[in-house]
Amino acid sequence: MGGTHEQSAAAGGHVGHDHGHHGHGHHHHAPPTGSHSAAFAIAVLLNSAFVVVEVVAGFISGSTALLADAGHNLGDVLSLLLAWGASVLAARPAGPGYTYGLKSSSILAAIANAALLWVALGAVLLETVQRLWEPAEVNGGQVMLVAGAGIAVNLLSALLFAKGSKSDLNLRAAFLHLMADAVVSASVVFAGLAIVLTGQNWIDPVTSLIITVGLAWGSWDLLKDAVKMGLLAVPRHIDEAAVRAFLAGQPGVEAVHDLHIWGMSTTESALTAHLVMPGWISDDSFLRGLTSELERRFSIHHATIQIERSAADCRLHSDPA
Repeated sequence: MGGTHEQSAAAGGHVGHDHGHHGHGHHHHAPPTGSHSAAFAIAVLLNSAFVVVEVVAGFISGSTALLADAGHNLGDVLSLLLAWGASVLAARPAGPGYTYGLKSSSILAAIANAALLWVALGAVLLETVQRLWEPAEVNGGQVMLVAGAGIAVNLLSALLFAKGSKSDLNLRAAFLHLMADAVVSASVVFAGLAIVLTGQNWIDPVTSLIITVGLAWGSWDLLKDAVKMGLLAVPRHIDEAAVRAFLAGQPGVEAVHDLHIWGMSTTESALTAHLVMPGWISDDSFLRGLTSELERRFSIHHATIQIERSAADCRLHSDPA
């Protein structure tokens, strides 16, 4: 995993927030920049073609379970397109007006993905409720055949991201999502088999309802997390109290204030903090070690530390953070 490391420390007169002795530590670790455009392109094409097949087969066979799965797979196509676009934008370098670059585009993509999926699920839910009251005849054999093809498509698409998923969280999310889709398709296969064996058509809309509710539950979590990241909340994988305790426990640190932790994107986190160190002597090695440990322990990729001999004159000192 490539990256850059830079730290700086400065000591002198009244600088910044009018501190008598002032130091800054800055650390930025760039994520992997390898391109996976080919994987995204193949996965989008495979899933787009299958959505068309599944919708047609759903209407021909009378299966709302297939339509529910088609709605989910359409959401997958949109998700892949958005993730693809976000990965391209996130790789663009910072510049005037966008000093962090466009990294947060991945957060916007996550919000859009969850919203689009809910729209698709709402349409499928309406159809499912109607079929529950008036079950239509379902061709279980056709349902099994198409859903079985769905398992193959999703597994093949997942394999495209399997290698990269070991080092890239975005690719890991895509890989796990596609593997989950294969499980959904498998449940539709079992529903088709149950219809063939029992002749009970109500099994189809019930399966559709279960799939829809399950997907809605999962996407609600995604939407909630994405909105929290958009509001600059502490990422769920980072323990804010543990980070504060780690900083406060460093040699010479008397207090920690103005601590902020947020997600720059769905894969990168940032931190700023003021450390009160009365006996501070400019030491780049201290700052290098501190920022490196923040990355190793808490996966905070971009840390900026400000050192103060006294927080008495800092106008941010009253900040409860």
